[in-house]
Amino acid sequence: MSKAKPNPAHILMEKHLRELKLSFEREVQFHPIRKWRWDYTLPEHRISIEIEGGFYRGISGHSSITGIQRDIDKHNHGVMLGWRTLRFSTADVLRGRARAFLQEHIK
Repeated sequence: MSKAKPNPAHILMEKHLRELKLSFEREVQFHPIRKWRWDYTLPEHRISIEIEGGFYRGISGHSSITGIQRDIDKHNHGVMLGWRTLRFSTADVLRGRARAFLQEHIK
C-alpha cells in the first residue's frame, strides 16, 4: 500500500510550528476507546489543532450530515478529556492566518 501524497497545508503547518518553536506531535490518538486522532497536538499547552480541508470542493467526508455529526462527537469528547481544539481551514494555513493566530495566542 502506498503512502498518501503529503498535503501542502500540513507541510506548511509543521514548518510554522517549528518556526514558532512550538513542540508538537502529529496524528495523536486522544481517546482511550475510540480511534479519534488530532492532526496535531501541542502537549505542553494541551491544545489540539485540526486542519479542515476539502470542504471548498465539496469532497470532504466532514461536510456530510454524518461527517459533521462525527466531528461534533469527536470535538465534544476531546473537550471533556481536557483538550482545547483550534480548527483552521486549509486556506487559513496556506495564507498564514493560522500561523499568525498561534503566534499571537500561544506563548
